[in-house]
Amino acid sequence: MRLQTSCAALAAALATLTAAGAASAQDVEWAFNAAATSDYVFRGASQSDESLAMQGGVDATIGGFYAGGWASSVDFGDDTSAEIDAYGGYRAEAGGFALDVGVVGYFYVNAPGGADYDYVEYKAAASRAVGPLTAGVAVYYSPDFFGADETATYVEGNLAVTPIDKVTVSGAVGKQWLDVTGDYVTWNVGAAYAITDNLVFDLRYHDTDVDNAPLYDGRVAATLKVLF
Repeated sequence: MRLQTSCAALAAALATLTAAGAASAQDVEWAFNAAATSDYVFRGASQSDESLAMQGGVDATIGGFYAGGWASSVDFGDDTSAEIDAYGGYRAEAGGFALDVGVVGYFYVNAPGGADYDYVEYKAAASRAVGPLTAGVAVYYSPDFFGADETATYVEGNLAVTPIDKVTVSGAVGKQWLDVTGDYVTWNVGAAYAITDNLVFDLRYHDTDVDNAPLYDGRVAATLKVLF
């Protein structure tokens, strides 16, 4: 079931662009990114065993449709060497709100047999900008989540403000509901500085309410990202 669902999510991500219609190659907008981070943190948990991770991705957009891929090195204490994400969706605006619906497939390179790491999430998000402040909410649902968990839901609220030119301060609070392992709350706050139009430095504090799990403890992650 896991393999079939993962393949379906990958196909859905790639199909979002063709669903835009008979657009020519000139209609596609491409964006690339590469980053080095002192700790790859996902929903409050270190995915790189509190060590350096290298990351990169590509996005393609046609009108409101988008699709892309992203990868990061990971360290789960086994043979798993990388996470590769494939995603797609549609963005629109309505009543002053930015809306985003899509699907994300998470795939893990060299994962041990039977680990059941690969999974899919469906996403719905909305945000609104008022002057320099942007507030948003996002919901993610997986029918067959990472590892031992099956159904899982993650809900997050986030805020971002640009107090001065080139600086964005942002934070988020979210809750992860899991049907096997314990539910938990996570939050982060930090600031990003645009060194140039193509180079951004982000310093962020992450934490959770999980006890006796070092990879979920509070931590600061520094990330340097190149956009091109």
